[in-house]
Amino acid sequence: MSMFRKKPVVIEARQIVGDAVDAMKVCEWVEGAGYPWLLGNALEPATLPPQSGNPGDPGIYIDPATGELVIRTLEGDMRATYGDWIIKGVQGEFYPCKPDIFTATYEPA
Repeated sequence: MSMFRKKPVVIEARQIVGDAVDAMKVCEWVEGAGYPWLLGNALEPATLPPQSGNPGDPGIYIDPATGELVIRTLEGDMRATYGDWIIKGVQGEFYPCKPDIFTATYEPA
């Protein structure tokens, strides 16, 4: 068996805390990095077309039924709620991370 250590990587991340205004600041950060707001009926995610029409294209929307931030990724739609961290990965991709996993994985740089 071979052993491997994860390479140290510095990432940007913001936590969804506070009120809806604070959550929107996180959304604006994601949007400002090229993730467009997806249009359509947020109650029916199948009607939310990605920007170029390809299912894996990035985008964001707020699910009105739950208030969760939904980030569309190549792996599918990922949901984030208050307390979760939004991570900007090394290739500019965004994804949510639960606070306990974030604390176990990352430390301030």
